[in-house]
Amino acid sequence: MDVKTYMQTVGRTAREASREIARAETRAKNAALLAMAAAIRRDASRLLAANAEDVAAAKAAGLDAALLDRLTLNEKTVTDMAEGLEQIAALPDPVGGITGMNYRPSGIQVGKMRVPLGVVGIIYEARPNVTADAAGLCLKSGNAAILRGGSEAIQSNQAIAACVKEGLKAANLPEACVQVIETTDRAAVGELITMREYVDVIVPRGGKGLIERLMNDARIPVIKHLHGVCHVYVDDHADLDKALRIADNAKTSRYGTCNTMETLLVHRDVAQSFLPKIAAVYAAKNVEMRGCSESRRIVPAMKEATEADWHEEYLAPIIAIRVVDDMDAAMAHIAQYGSQHTDAIVTEDYTRSRRFLREVDSASVMVNASTRFADGFEYGLGAEIGISTDKIHARGPVGLEGLTSEKWVVLGDGHIRG
Repeated sequence: MDVKTYMQTVGRTAREASREIARAETRAKNAALLAMAAAIRRDASRLLAANAEDVAAAKAAGLDAALLDRLTLNEKTVTDMAEGLEQIAALPDPVGGITGMNYRPSGIQVGKMRVPLGVVGIIYEARPNVTADAAGLCLKSGNAAILRGGSEAIQSNQAIAACVKEGLKAANLPEACVQVIETTDRAAVGELITMREYVDVIVPRGGKGLIERLMNDARIPVIKHLHGVCHVYVDDHADLDKALRIADNAKTSRYGTCNTMETLLVHRDVAQSFLPKIAAVYAAKNVEMRGCSESRRIVPAMKEATEADWHEEYLAPIIAIRVVDDMDAAMAHIAQYGSQHTDAIVTEDYTRSRRFLREVDSASVMVNASTRFADGFEYGLGAEIGISTDKIHARGPVGLEGLTSEKWVVLGDGHIRG
C-alpha cells in the first residue's frame, strides 16, 4: 500500500462526505447512531473476540499495564459504547442553532449560528472505545471523521468500524462520513496531520510522546491535553469520611486514565488523623506512596518524594503525598505542578469551595467529588472525543458543542449601509 496515496484518497472522500453530513437531517443522524448501537450490542461477542486477539498480541509484545488497561474491553465497556451512542442520539442537535439574534440600529438582525468544524482527524492509542465514541460525536455534530487507532488495537477497531459502517448504511448516509484507517503504518499519522486541504482539526488521544509529536509536526489545529497531573486537596474543614472515599476512588478505581489523581494534598491540621487512614487503604491495594518529609514522619512506610514526583503522571499504582499549610499553599502547588486537567477540594466550608472553584485554573474543578468524574459520559455529553486543557475554543471533555464553531449570520430586508 502506498500510504501517501491512500491517505490522500481518505482525505478527499472525507471532505466530500463532510458536505453531505453537514446538511443531514437530525433524524437521519440519530437513526445511524441507534443502528450503530444495536450492531455493537448484537456483535458484542465478536468484538470481545477481536479484542482478545489484540490483548494477547499486546501482552506478547510487552506493553505496559496502563496501555493494556486502556486496550482491554469487557462486557461492560462494550455496553458503555452502545449506551454512549444512544445518549448522543438523545442529545439536542447543535448544528444550525442560532443564538443572540438582535436588531442593530441599522435595522439588520445579527446573531450566531452553530456549524460543524468539517473534517476531524482523531489519532488514538490502545483505546478501541474511542472508535465508537468519536464516530458518534462527529456524526451528530455534522462532521466527517478520519480515525487512526493504534496498531495494538487494529482488530478491535476494525470490528467496531464494521458496526459503524452498518449504521451509516442503514440511515442512507455516506460510509465516508466515518473512515477508520486500515493501515498500521506510522507514516499514515504524518500524512493525516499535514493534510490541510482535507482536515480541519486533529484530536489526539494517547500518551505524551504522541501528543508532543503532534504539537511539533502538525500543520492543522490540535485539540489536546498533554498529560493529567490531577490533585485532590483535603482541607482542614473536610468531612474525613468523605475525603477517605474520594481519595481512594480518585486514585484506585483505575490507574491508567488521565483523570486519575496523582498527587494528594492534605492540610497540616488534619494530616495526623487522615494520613494513617488513607495510607492503610493504599497499602491494602499495593499503591506505592511517595511523601514529603512531614507525610513520612506521620506514615514512615512512605518512600521519600523527589521534586520529579510532583510533576509526574504515573498512570500506575503510585501516588505522591504532600502536607500543606492551608488552601492557599495547596492552590500554589497545583498552579506550579498541575497540568490544568482536573483538580478537587474536599471541604465543608462553602467560602473556601467557592474560592477553589474560582481560582484553580483547570479544565475541570471539583468540590467533594472524585477526579474520576472528569469524563464526557459522566458529564452528560454522551461520550467525549477527548479532553482539552487549551483555553481557546474547547476546554475539558469535548462533546458535541466542542466539535462545532459559530459563524455570524445577518438578516436584512434590502438593507444597505449608509
